[in-house]
Amino acid sequence: ATGAACRDHWSGRPASGEYHKKGGAVTRTDLIALGPLLLLSLTSAAVMLQIALWRRHAMTLALSLAGLAAAFACLPAAHTASAGPVTDLLVVDFPGLYYVGLILTATAAVALLGYGYLSRLGGPCEEFYLLLVMAALGAGVLVLSRHLAAFFIGLEILSISLYALVAYPRHRVASVEAGLKYLVLAAVSSAFLLFGMALIYTDAGTLDFAGLTSRLGAYQAAQTRPILAAGAGMLLVGIGFKLALVPFHMWTPDVYQGAPAPVTGFVATVSKTAVIGLLVRLFAPDALPGNLVLFKVFGVIALASMVGGNLLALMQLRVKRILAYSSIAHMGYLLTAFLAGGPLAVRAVTFYITAYTITTLGAFGVVAVLSRKEGDADALEDFQGLARQNPWLGGIFAAMLFSLAGIPLTAGFVGKFYLVAAGVHSALWWLVITLLLTSGISLFYYLRVIVVLFGPPDEARKLDPLRPAVGLSGGLVLGVLTVLLIWLGTGPGLLLALIQGIAG
Repeated sequence: ATGAACRDHWSGRPASGEYHKKGGAVTRTDLIALGPLLLLSLTSAAVMLQIALWRRHAMTLALSLAGLAAAFACLPAAHTASAGPVTDLLVVDFPGLYYVGLILTATAAVALLGYGYLSRLGGPCEEFYLLLVMAALGAGVLVLSRHLAAFFIGLEILSISLYALVAYPRHRVASVEAGLKYLVLAAVSSAFLLFGMALIYTDAGTLDFAGLTSRLGAYQAAQTRPILAAGAGMLLVGIGFKLALVPFHMWTPDVYQGAPAPVTGFVATVSKTAVIGLLVRLFAPDALPGNLVLFKVFGVIALASMVGGNLLALMQLRVKRILAYSSIAHMGYLLTAFLAGGPLAVRAVTFYITAYTITTLGAFGVVAVLSRKEGDADALEDFQGLARQNPWLGGIFAAMLFSLAGIPLTAGFVGKFYLVAAGVHSALWWLVITLLLTSGISLFYYLRVIVVLFGPPDEARKLDPLRPAVGLSGGLVLGVLTVLLIWLGTGPGLLLALIQGIAG
């Protein structure tokens, strides 16, 4: 009782007994608001039972997609039922539901891409979809959390699923090694998170986001509150690991290279989207710029990620490692707008993470359909002359790379434009200039891959031409992603109108 009173005192909200209309009982409205998460939980249970009773790859895919579609269809009802806290741990509002919708869509795309990939891989395939749905559930809890306890629960559900997904092809040494590396490093980051939460509670007396952000914003110098500063620093380690920010990025290239191509796309998009959604909620639009210490720390990390990610990508000769270091740089770009604060920054971050998700899924989708049972298409030689032998697939991959580079008429260009606009609006010139210069550097390694795509096939490729097993599911996903890429690059008004309500 004393702990609850302390928490309510610091969070500035009514006591727990006054928080819910019926003394804390979950109402029918609450169940509707939590419908997307409940449906994901039911889907995971249904997929588990189906696997136990009757193993059928296509049936498992269909059941998983049906659950994801039902959860997505439930989003409008959830928004209507609740526009605020549902329990002490979760809040259901438009920003959170938007990110949940993005997570569900990306998970469905990965499931469809994984169908053809796993069919070629052979062996048991059904557990792959169970792990995907569980990871989506963890990501959904993460973006709807309003309490550090819910944040940790969601993060662990997501992380544990990712350990197994990364190492899913057990016959591949590289995949098992990547899964083991991710397991060890993620466990270390979780330890930092837990210890940081304990220190934060010791000083602030709350684990509620509202109370925590107000407490952090009350101090302009970290040395005046060493316990709070240490806790916030440890929390930053865990968040930096999930976003693969410098200097917490060392796991990224090895995991990206060793994981199956659809899983790499999932790690690069869904896990990062979940953490970005959390950051938008944890640090209110104007909270972070008000704390000079946190602002400077995040600023240095953003600059280091932009510079380090692009410079390291220049030295890579494997496509998945190029995309890995590129993702580090893109998270640095995103932090530039995040640091700007204000409604414009939140909208810019949301648009950019949407564009980044579409583009990255498309890039790794092409890698997935080109991959064979022996290993993923990763070396530059695997893409030599692709645009000449398969113009449709080569054109899609080139479009995704152009978008990552920020070339006009693509979603990536519009996203970078809004990031720059948010940075200029807050006069963050040092970060904006770094973003522009490092984006210019990125053109080199993106164009190097594109030159290989459109170059003449070598002698070995002429004797063994590319015969990508695109399939119906893979072709559908790549086609839809390409349409979205061009649509957001030429007419983003509808999406901008949709995300207008995120920051008010």
